[in-house]
Amino acid sequence: MKSNPKSKPPPHLLYFLIILSLSFFFPCVSSSRKQQFKEAPQFYNSPNCPSIEHHDILSSSEEAVHVAMTLDTTYIRGSMAAILSVLQHSSCPQNTFFHFVCSSNANANANTNASLLRATISNAFPYLNFQLYPFDDAVVSNLISTSIRAALDCPLNYARSYLPNLLPPRVKRVVYLDSDLVLVDDIAKLATTSLGQNSVLAAPEYCNANFTSYFTPTFWSNPSMSLTFAERKRKACYFNTGVMVIDLERWREGDYTRKIEEWMELQKRMRIYELGSLPPFLLVFAGNIVSVDHRWNQHGLGGDNFRGLCRDLHPGPVSLLHWSGKGKPWMRLDANRPCPLDALWAPYDLLKTSFSLDS
Repeated sequence: MKSNPKSKPPPHLLYFLIILSLSFFFPCVSSSRKQQFKEAPQFYNSPNCPSIEHHDILSSSEEAVHVAMTLDTTYIRGSMAAILSVLQHSSCPQNTFFHFVCSSNANANANTNASLLRATISNAFPYLNFQLYPFDDAVVSNLISTSIRAALDCPLNYARSYLPNLLPPRVKRVVYLDSDLVLVDDIAKLATTSLGQNSVLAAPEYCNANFTSYFTPTFWSNPSMSLTFAERKRKACYFNTGVMVIDLERWREGDYTRKIEEWMELQKRMRIYELGSLPPFLLVFAGNIVSVDHRWNQHGLGGDNFRGLCRDLHPGPVSLLHWSGKGKPWMRLDANRPCPLDALWAPYDLLKTSFSLDS
């Protein structure tokens, strides 16, 4: 019996499905597909920017904007778009310093990937101020519990908890950004968020979300653990850890990395949450953070953690679009199955061979 030639999916859709399968069964395996990126234009400071010598920018913690991101070959396409969006909308792009964290372990491929990532960034952004930091997966691997989506269990997802240990002590404040977002506003506005006298981090809060759902009945039924949030400054609310302003000095002084690890150790003994690296952050910081306007994290555009369906923007102004969730815009664009809002990500895509929305 002859097969119907029309039934064969297009090659790029096959690739999309293969990557999805690999990410399900091997969530932390980096993509071996070689991606080539266009060189981004150079962006210059506006006349009113503080003058910082190139060799002094890492030391100029107060005048410079410091941005931290994780890098891997699987999400590099999203990272490149995020970097471009930060520079394009910054009033002082030459005063912006990027701190990239990548996986490092005994595997020789880790060193190869680090070299590849460094070369990829340097070729696309020849004038970028950046530094690459190795993150030893073994530091956190034994603390990770399985979550509702395998991709959330990669050690690099937990690297944000170790930023104060990885970055130089002279860097006092950093804006942490996920790789699946783009900015459409000046990052300096976010970076200069006031943290008050003793707050460690700032992020948009979502108090309408069902906060109790982030923890299991085991957690809430325990008399001691259920009082975790009782003495916080304010009501404990959900916040997304993909966009945060962090005071690294206060974090180090309070040893907050250890506090996060303690909750992860408890999770290994008794199941108190289901969702990867987010719940430990909530357990340590919810109710004690500075709330940022929602415009700085229009999150959830990647849909839920299971199907990744299309979503609309939340009501209100937009400074940052975040494709958190299962669906990523570059994968949907390549599969010719984009969501409407993926068109807002596409202009920042530096991939040389990407498919357009009209193909």
